[in-house]
Amino acid sequence: MIKTLARATAALVVGAFLYRRYLRQPILTWGATAEEAAARLPGDELLEDADGVATRAITIDAPPGAIWPWLVQMGVGRGGAYTYDWIQRMLGLDMHNADEIIPEFQHLEIGDVLPMRPNDPGMRIEVLDPERALSSRSEDGTWVWTLALVAHNSSTRLISRNRARVRTPAQRAGMALMEIGSLVMERKMLNGIKQRAETGRGRVRPVQPQSVTAQREIRHGVH
Repeated sequence: MIKTLARATAALVVGAFLYRRYLRQPILTWGATAEEAAARLPGDELLEDADGVATRAITIDAPPGAIWPWLVQMGVGRGGAYTYDWIQRMLGLDMHNADEIIPEFQHLEIGDVLPMRPNDPGMRIEVLDPERALSSRSEDGTWVWTLALVAHNSSTRLISRNRARVRTPAQRAGMALMEIGSLVMERKMLNGIKQRAETGRGRVRPVQPQSVTAQREIRHGVH
């Protein structure tokens, strides 16, 4: 029993070493250039002392104006996150990925709170620079997410940066799994936005009046 425990411990230590030495950086910077990963982005100032920072990116053959509407409408009960539906549902997120631009979800304001799972902190909009940057911060201050658009000739670089602070030893111990899982989800999301922006320009859903309750939840952070 003691030998088995010792071997398992040694395997974990070696695995953690190999992950940090060879895998962690590519996982945290998938698709991003070294310059993009090192650059300051809007929203960085909202959580300077982050325990983990992931910067991932993709090139989209469309101008920022064709991408921005897909970003603004993201969220639970809104346009979704353009990633794996079944994983979102498994995580308790009531997300349904939209394949068209939804007019009633195109009007974010600084201070709006987008709900997440029931009883979880929502994401408060902190930076809103149309066609350039969108940053939100969790109400408990442990997560900042920025989506930045950088035009380059006829294409655009979409840069996604997550800054997170861990609060418990268990969270710190599970960071590798969280980082790998976030890559799986975020790569799908970035490719989902790319596909929609490149092929879905002009697809706009007819306006559906948003309920008074839904508007109040977003504006005041009810979730």
